[in-house]
Parts: sequence; C-alpha cells; structure tokens
Amino acid sequence: MNVLQVTTGAPEETEALGLLIGSLLPPGSFLALRGDLGGGKTCLTRGVVAALAPQSAHLVASPTYAIMNNYPGTIPVYHFDFYRLPGDDDIAELGFEEFFYGDGVCVVEWSERLVELMPADVLTLLFEYAGDDRRLITITGSGQKSENLLELLTKRYHQQEKL
Repeated sequence: MNVLQVTTGAPEETEALGLLIGSLLPPGSFLALRGDLGGGKTCLTRGVVAALAPQSAHLVASPTYAIMNNYPGTIPVYHFDFYRLPGDDDIAELGFEEFFYGDGVCVVEWSERLVELMPADVLTLLFEYAGDDRRLITITGSGQKSENLLELLTKRYHQQEKL
C-alpha cells in the first residue's frame, strides 16, 4: 500500500497541500479526514475548494453545526463534518450518503463515524500534531481510483518539493 506523509508548518502550508490535492481530484472522489479538533482538516478543505470551486474558497468554515456545506463549482464540493453524529444510522437518516456517489467531491471530517456507509474507494488523510504549528498528514488510498490518485499526488508533491 502506498503512503504519503507530509509535514506542514503553518495553516497556509496545509491549505497549499489541499490545493494540490484538489487540482488532481476527479468527480466522485471521497476524502476521509481524521484527526483531533484543530488538526488542520478545515484548512486542507479550504485548499481543495480553492482548486475546484475558487469562487467559494473564502466561505469555507467547519460545518460542525451545519453538518454539510455545499460549495458549487465546476466540480461541486460537499464538505461534511460528522463530529456531532454518533454513527451510520444518523448519517443515513439525514440522506447524506446520496452525495457520496455523485458528481461532486466529498470531503468528510470525522469520517471515522462512517462504518458501513464508508465508500470502498477512499483517499484517507490522518492529521496528527507534530509540535507547535506542525502537522503530520498521512495519506493512504483504498480502491483503485484512490490508489492511482495517491500515486499521482506523491509524484506531484515531490516535484513541487524540488522547486
């Protein structure tokens, strides 16, 4: 299994990683974000939205109380936060799973709340504190589309790093 680990030193670097990821995402992609409160998940999402729906990037905020924010663009971004939902039953009851297989990109904070509803093809990003403002972001893919995406992301990330 391919793994890409990235350490960011500031929110702007986390957002730039999101911009890179967003620039590579095809419609139907699913990003599962995991990590503690304040870990950088929303910063990364802002970068993804900047790539796919730039006119909405300034609107990105954690949807903790709204549960979902929709950012229209060439490829719409559906930004979920399942922190307040205890599990699959609540998510299914609200009908969110219909977005998981649509023509947009799903970015899901607190994706660990999905158990049986988790799509099979997912790019997972684990956010961990690495001291001060630094974050260690571990990216893995499950499913052919996400593994191919991770391979391309790894190449592009290392190309950028050399510049």
